[in-house]
Amino acid sequence: MNRFIVSEPSKCIGCHTCEVACAIAHEPANSVSALSPANFAPRLKLMLTSAVSTPVTCHHCEDAPCLNSCPSGAIFFNSGTVQVDQSQCLGCKTCVIACPFGVMEVLTHPVHRTVSGTQLADGVRAEAHKCDLCINREQGPACVQVCPTAALHVMDEARMAELQNQRRLRTALSSALTETAA
Repeated sequence: MNRFIVSEPSKCIGCHTCEVACAIAHEPANSVSALSPANFAPRLKLMLTSAVSTPVTCHHCEDAPCLNSCPSGAIFFNSGTVQVDQSQCLGCKTCVIACPFGVMEVLTHPVHRTVSGTQLADGVRAEAHKCDLCINREQGPACVQVCPTAALHVMDEARMAELQNQRRLRTALSSALTETAA
């Protein structure tokens, strides 16, 4: 089973802290001061409605439609996660179309080259953009670490088994109480 982030909407207060932490964790300078509206690109999106708020992020599917649709092989499995090799990405957006959760996006950024000490604009580069579970971050996903209400959790096989056992126990106890009352 691949790992992924789950959200408890009942705990989410819609503060956007997860988005900011994600953007900082993926900023090369790893600094708030390096962020600007032009380069603010979190890999999860906070969905806000009048009734609920919750971050939506990649589910790191085991049979990932984005991976299966990628013509260049830029999307691959690594350590129970779905990752993107930007050097292989064509920016074709087939992964965006294939993702059933709507969490893939293709971002463009300027490409520069230096000629005789002068930096020249050389067009733009399009790259697939999605949650990578902060795979290169020792502390794990930044969004999970900073959530002020602990609404985000990394779901893995052990946590899934624990959750299933808790639900089975709750169901068994509920059934036993119903039978006793009758």
